[in-house]
Amino acid sequence: MSLSNQLAYMSASELASRIRRRELSPVDVTDAFIERIEERNSSINALIYFGFEDARRAAKRAEQALVSGEEIGPLHGVPTAIKDLFDFKPGWVSTFGGIRALRQNVVDFACLYTERMEKAGAIIVGKTNSPLLGFRGTCDNYLFGPTRNPFDLSKNSGGSSGGSAAAVADGLLPIAEGTDGGGSIRIPASWCGVYGYKASFGRVPHTGRPNAFGGTMPFLYEGPITRTVEDAAISMNVLSGYDSRDPFSLPEEIDFTKALTRSVKGWRIAYSSDFDIFPVDPKVKEVVARAVSAFAEAGAHVEEVRLGIKYSQRELSDLWSRMIMPGSVRMLDSMKAGGLDLLAEHRDDFPPQVLEWLEKASRLTAQDVIRDQEMRTHIYDAIQGVFEQYDLLITPTLACLPVDNATDGNTVGPTMINGEEVDPLIGWCMTYFMNFTGHPAASIPAGLADNLPVGMQIIGKRYADVDVLTASAVFERIRPWHQTYERCANRLVTS
Repeated sequence: MSLSNQLAYMSASELASRIRRRELSPVDVTDAFIERIEERNSSINALIYFGFEDARRAAKRAEQALVSGEEIGPLHGVPTAIKDLFDFKPGWVSTFGGIRALRQNVVDFACLYTERMEKAGAIIVGKTNSPLLGFRGTCDNYLFGPTRNPFDLSKNSGGSSGGSAAAVADGLLPIAEGTDGGGSIRIPASWCGVYGYKASFGRVPHTGRPNAFGGTMPFLYEGPITRTVEDAAISMNVLSGYDSRDPFSLPEEIDFTKALTRSVKGWRIAYSSDFDIFPVDPKVKEVVARAVSAFAEAGAHVEEVRLGIKYSQRELSDLWSRMIMPGSVRMLDSMKAGGLDLLAEHRDDFPPQVLEWLEKASRLTAQDVIRDQEMRTHIYDAIQGVFEQYDLLITPTLACLPVDNATDGNTVGPTMINGEEVDPLIGWCMTYFMNFTGHPAASIPAGLADNLPVGMQIIGKRYADVDVLTASAVFERIRPWHQTYERCANRLVTS
């Protein structure tokens, strides 16, 4: 068996340990994962920018550091990738999710994920696919096309961090970056059968400029997508911690790996199959209902709850769209001031749904914004009400199974579930409430329906990230999912 195949589904934790013990070379590891990407990426379209020469140079420096006995980081020599959205590495192209006019757009600065992962010794090999401006729960765009689901190539990976989730599920990388403004870590984690973690707001600094406060409408995050809970905990050790550039950055230092050995015995866990208001595919409900019982097996008390949400799911998905799109309006306006008017000169680069919401967002008034914050407050109060009596809240991550890929670069989700109309961009995603509220949340593989992955969302109290990781680790021990990746590993690779 080639080294590429031997390492494909090895955890980041084990890779780092074996590199530290000099059983594996960072150069050989990097070459092995590059080989696997070159062999398999064309079938799933997970990575869209390949920084292989930069990665090989970084691997040689990592090898020299080992030889010279330098102090090394917790992910020394471990390959990873960043997302092609608002995520950057100096000298690399950034298309902001497949805007054709930006195919040669090179940036000269780094995002926080790049900064902290490289400081921890990780080696960034490329960038992963994303929908344009991240404005949907699927992964497709006019420039690069859809990212295909490793469990079924006719299906979509989910988005917006779809390339990252597909790469991890297919063994192209042990860990990849996700960003999350409405579920973009958790959505593709659910459809690709991997683990996606979104921390409490402020836990991982948001260092965007020129607007240091731009990560609050709704709350925006960077975080890890992995195959194991331990790898996510190690990544959180790397990514979290105070940064003076973020006015909301939390100063608390936490070792998230301590969560891995805790128990949930005696915990009170609330379960909602639909947040009161979402139509949910019965197949999804069935898988998640079975998965929730694992916590009862672990000694927790699990109870179904209602949250008392008074708005419809369509009103709330529209609220999310109104809240997140003004940031893109401002970004495009800044580009126009710099001499590139994308909406005038390259309007055909934008899907019609994006153009519709850009127009709506540009007409918002101060009164509109205040009313939207009042709606947001209702969701915050409903979630907080659950945590007055319970330690965790469990829901399905998504209301449906993976959808078919479109052929025109504009894949969207379902328009109807159980006979009820939903917004095809985000209305089937039971994730964006946590971007309204700031609570920590993870999507964990709950099982399969029709041979496709189903995710379970684990939500914790504000700042109780350790509780979410603890529950995730307990579930992983009771209901391990690693063997499901054999379906991806043994899949026929097609170009």
